[in-house]
Amino acid sequence: MSKKLFIGSLSWDTTDQGLSDLFAQVGTVVSAKVITDRYTGKARGFGFVEMETEEEAQKAIAELNGKTLDGRQINVSEARPQENRPDRPFQSQNRSFGGGGRDDRRGGGQDRRNRY
Repeated sequence: MSKKLFIGSLSWDTTDQGLSDLFAQVGTVVSAKVITDRYTGKARGFGFVEMETEEEAQKAIAELNGKTLDGRQINVSEARPQENRPDRPFQSQNRSFGGGGRDDRRGGGQDRRNRY
């Protein structure tokens, strides 16, 4: 069963291929991905590598944590499960930011006087 690793402190110049090549030195790499900003396309300084076995993942942590890649000392650890989060950063699925209004269409509660 494959094991996913979190790689932190990556250089902005590190590529998926460079990450894969480094980890291939200690075992079989299933996948390697440098995470990029969705708007600018620039690297965000971290990535994930999936090793084929648990043993290879532990070997990668032991041998590559603290090594230098593209001029930066990298951090290698086991990846934690991804948290559930809404698609929009400021809205949750259970909360609405909608205003309101009364049925008589006179406004959204700005005037507290009784108009009936």
